Amino acid sequence: METIGTWWMWAGFFGIVLAMLAVDLFVVGGGRQHRVGFREAGTWSAVWVAVSLAFAAGLWGYLDGSLGREVANQKTLEFLTGYLIEKSLAVDNVFVWLMLFGFFAVPLELQKRVLAFGVIGAIVLRTVMIFAGVWLIAQFHWILYVFGAFLLVTGVKMWWFAEAQPDLANNPLIRWLRGHMRITDHLEGERFFVMRDEGGRLVRYATPLFLALLLVEVSDVIFAVDSIPAIFAITTDPFIVLTSNVFAILGLRAMYFLLAGMADRFSLLKYGLALVLVFIGTKMLLIDVIKIPAAVSLAVVAAIIGGAIVLSLRRGAAAAETTTEGRGA
Repeated sequence: METIGTWWMWAGFFGIVLAMLAVDLFVVGGGRQHRVGFREAGTWSAVWVAVSLAFAAGLWGYLDGSLGREVANQKTLEFLTGYLIEKSLAVDNVFVWLMLFGFFAVPLELQKRVLAFGVIGAIVLRTVMIFAGVWLIAQFHWILYVFGAFLLVTGVKMWWFAEAQPDLANNPLIRWLRGHMRITDHLEGERFFVMRDEGGRLVRYATPLFLALLLVEVSDVIFAVDSIPAIFAITTDPFIVLTSNVFAILGLRAMYFLLAGMADRFSLLKYGLALVLVFIGTKMLLIDVIKIPAAVSLAVVAAIIGGAIVLSLRRGAAAAETTTEGRGA
């Protein structure tokens, strides 16, 4: 499959990713047990977005000088559209993580380590899935229609069940893990495993923090099945697909802590994400009939997500005003 990526572009990209991971793991909180505050999370979220935009600007500059203005504009728009889609769909990860950490009663200062492993696992997993998807599309063009139909159905289901609350206590995976692993009743700091003396024999026990980590990784597998086909509706260039996806994931941990205390204010965002999936699925189903430009896709996705955020905030403000009036009465 054709790609703009040369060997040194790939090498430079992976170098940037490793540097950003090092910063995220050892600078943001210093790798220690650490409660990430709203201001710190906001600052680092802005940093990750700025780095992603700087990469887009560098990509445009290189392509403009080597392949021409038209290619530079097209590929940069594809990167930005893919980045926005992946960043938007990642918000659903945040909502699920909030439920998981609440279920296992994991305090904020211990969530950082789980999410660090979660982000690394997500990058490795999505890299494998993206290259597998690129190979499948190159061999079987019709699979794009399968992806499109899947996204369309997923979007409709997300809209239909937007208000549903998962019953984690009866989750089959959690029940299976509890039935097949020795698990402590309480958290043991940042440790995933502890040793317990049972009749003079040391026995390894997993902690609830390890269960939370497993479910974070499983949730990313589930969301990757949605988000990766979505980016193929924008471009099938593996360099653009992977770079936009990974840059969106790298800032996910900071975004989680930024939204952790205000998730309830975005009550309509899931409906917006559902509409994005429906739009992308429809675009993919019509890929050989109507060519929707990347700029139009970017504008539509931005309008849907922006509209969902604005309406959510207005709804929250109206609810707060009603509550205040009720108390006054």
